Amino acid sequence: MDAIYTRGWVVVDDFLTAHEVEHLSQCLPHEWQAAGIGRAALHHANRQIRRDQIHWLDPTLGSPVADYLSRLEALRLVVNQSLMLGLFDYEAHFARYDSGDFYARHRDAFAGQSNRRLTSVCYLNNDWQPAAGGVLRMYDDSEQFLIDIEPQGGRLVLFLSEGFPHEVLPANQVRYSIAGWFRVNGHQHGRLDPPR
Repeated sequence: MDAIYTRGWVVVDDFLTAHEVEHLSQCLPHEWQAAGIGRAALHHANRQIRRDQIHWLDPTLGSPVADYLSRLEALRLVVNQSLMLGLFDYEAHFARYDSGDFYARHRDAFAGQSNRRLTSVCYLNNDWQPAAGGVLRMYDDSEQFLIDIEPQGGRLVLFLSEGFPHEVLPANQVRYSIAGWFRVNGHQHGRLDPPR
């Protein structure tokens, strides 16, 4: 919580054990849908920007998924207690990047135009090697390079959704993660500005 408060992002290694990652991986779906960009009526596929596939998380996918969602709910309560963001709920999906897939630079929320406040990414790739690519590249609010984060199994990344443009560089083998967003209800103003 201190890292999110002071700089707006944090990387938590070993948020999940290799054993927990394996159990979650066994819940990966057989059917995927092409990911799109934009919300509601503006939602559409654009393979020049995004090539991953997704499947929304639901507790009925298995007890490891239900356990993961429970853990993120506990995290939501801690964030609200520590940072007073007024987070109301959490939505998440599995993401699959096949070899060559990427997601171009984007923001998960634009200031005042979305109810997404805090982004989470948890990786499901045990024994991921640097040559496999697929890193998360983050930029600061001024679009300057910040950090490359490898998709190591069990690693959790949290960042303020409005403040950090980011991209997924092309993967060289199949890469799995859970991408999620802690949201405020409607037009609430629970907001922590990213450091400048």
